[in-house]
Amino acid sequence: MSCNYSKEELLKKAKELELEFIHLQFTDILGVMKNVSITIEQLEKALNNEIMFDGSSIDGFVRIEESDMYLRPDLSTFVVFPWTNHAKEARIICDIYKSDGTPFEGCPRNTLKKVLKEAHDMGYIMNVGPECEFFLFHTDERGEPSLETHDNAGYFDLAPVDLGGNARKDMTITLKQMGFEIEASHHEVAPGQHEIDFKYEDALTTADNIMTFKMAVRIIAQRHGLHATFMPKPKFGINGSGMHINMSLATLDGKNAFYDEKDPTQLSKTAYYYLGGIIKHARSFAALTNPTVNSYKRLVPGYEAPVLIAWSASNRSPLVRIPAKRGNSTRIELRNPDPSANPYLALAAILKAGLDGIKNKIDPPAPVISNVYHMDDVEMKEKGIKSLPATLYEAVSELSKDEVIKDAIGKHIYEKFTDAALYEWYEYSKFVSQWELDRYLRKF
Repeated sequence: MSCNYSKEELLKKAKELELEFIHLQFTDILGVMKNVSITIEQLEKALNNEIMFDGSSIDGFVRIEESDMYLRPDLSTFVVFPWTNHAKEARIICDIYKSDGTPFEGCPRNTLKKVLKEAHDMGYIMNVGPECEFFLFHTDERGEPSLETHDNAGYFDLAPVDLGGNARKDMTITLKQMGFEIEASHHEVAPGQHEIDFKYEDALTTADNIMTFKMAVRIIAQRHGLHATFMPKPKFGINGSGMHINMSLATLDGKNAFYDEKDPTQLSKTAYYYLGGIIKHARSFAALTNPTVNSYKRLVPGYEAPVLIAWSASNRSPLVRIPAKRGNSTRIELRNPDPSANPYLALAAILKAGLDGIKNKIDPPAPVISNVYHMDDVEMKEKGIKSLPATLYEAVSELSKDEVIKDAIGKHIYEKFTDAALYEWYEYSKFVSQWELDRYLRKF
């Protein structure tokens, strides 16, 4: 997807394409894409890292007295928007720097880069392939999203039952025009639920791609009169949306570091230790892979989402699955993340957990063969299997005790992130829900 332009080549390309607007994009701590739009006349200034913005106006960034921030464009992320009809527009993803020229520690992209450098120094490159699920809902006459779905289709169903098929087809075409290599696109289990999978890339490119993907999917849905949501569990009683993370480490010469043909399961020691780190830190990084109150409504038994911290090569119920393919396709699939996660912070935390496993030679527990959904508390205790946090509050509490994961995201992001998460939790805790009214209004 990325093209490595020089500054001069990019200026020339923009002129040839007759672009009128460039969107300088970055992501805030909560995973929301932000945008500073400039005209083509300002592009050279932007490429010289001279575009400033007020960091105090962005949630979780900085106080007013230290607010001058600079956008530093990553030229390899330049892409033209295929959906603009009149004025031609493109975007470039930026890193955020402070006025003294140092990387801003509150920039999630800088955070991921820091952990990727740590992996590189150990001789590894992280590759990631996400599976992003989302719902398409009807909008009402005012354009507000409803919870009405457009179909009654199920997993892999085709039209005419899958009425969202046309929107999904347009999304796939648009993403391909933007340089994505689409591997699969299908209807998911729940009515109105869809999944589009794109090819794995290095972790930074994948995090950029996830943000671009969410933007493109929302825009194309809107054009079909639909609302696309990446909310993990928009409706009670049906499956929620996950964002399974398929990951592997490559050596610096490009070999899959998780593969060892001599091992009975053909997994390397590196893979086992990485897996050990994931299992050890899973309760702590849940706050980052599942960062909303709603995330924990998905992580409940009965809807295919993982609840227990275990791994298996064969069944799909535990937290980590090892897909059957080997050789260069050897990988680990982490099944708890959801698409509300900030991909930069989630991947930074997951990678840090795995690297901790490698550094400290943490062996994973024995794999589970049986379906973990059917295990009772006694069997779980015997096997030493813990469960993922049940609430955002519990997840933040676990994160607060884990210095490895806190180090991955840094002090600034840790403090701002937990402040925001706890504020959300306390707001939610105070709210009187319809469930409570239905249950208690007549009873007491």
